Amino acid sequence: MTISVGDKLPEATLVKATAEGPEQVQASEYFAGKKVALFSVPGAFTPTCSAKHLPGFVEKAEDLKAKGVDEIVGTAVNDAFVMGAWNNAAGSDDITMLADGNADFAEAVGLTMDGSGFGMGKRGQRFSMVVNDGVVEQLNVEEPGDFKVSSAEHMLGQL
Repeated sequence: MTISVGDKLPEATLVKATAEGPEQVQASEYFAGKKVALFSVPGAFTPTCSAKHLPGFVEKAEDLKAKGVDEIVGTAVNDAFVMGAWNNAAGSDDITMLADGNADFAEAVGLTMDGSGFGMGKRGQRFSMVVNDGVVEQLNVEEPGDFKVSSAEHMLGQL
C-alpha cells in the first residue's frame, strides 16, 4: 500500500553518506523532530535526476529553508558511496543523501518501480514529500517518465 498524506513514515533502514563513511539510520528516528523536504529519484547520475531533479533542490535550498524546512534529503536505490559521489559532483552541503540500497524504504512507502527494462532492477519511483516530525504532510508522485510534481519548485508552492 502506498503511503498517504497524514501517515507516519514506516520503519526502514537507510544509509547516510558522510565524510567518515556510511552511517546506518532508522527512518523513524532520522525524520523525528524536524521538517524535511525529501526527494526520491530512480538513480543517482541518471539523466533527469542529474540534469533537473537534484539541481532544482540545490538551487532552491535557501528558499525551502526560508519556508521552514530544516533539512533537504535525497534518496535513491543506490549505495551510500554512489550517493555521496553524486552529492559531491552535483549536489551541495545543503543536501543530505540517504541511500536506499536494498529498496527497503521505497518498498516500505509503497513507491517502487521495475526498472529492469533499463537494466536497473527494482528502484524507487520519482517522488517528493514534506515530512514533519515523521509524518507526511505533502506527497508528490510522478507519473512514469514525468518530472513535474516532485520538483523543488512545486514543493515551494506547497509550503
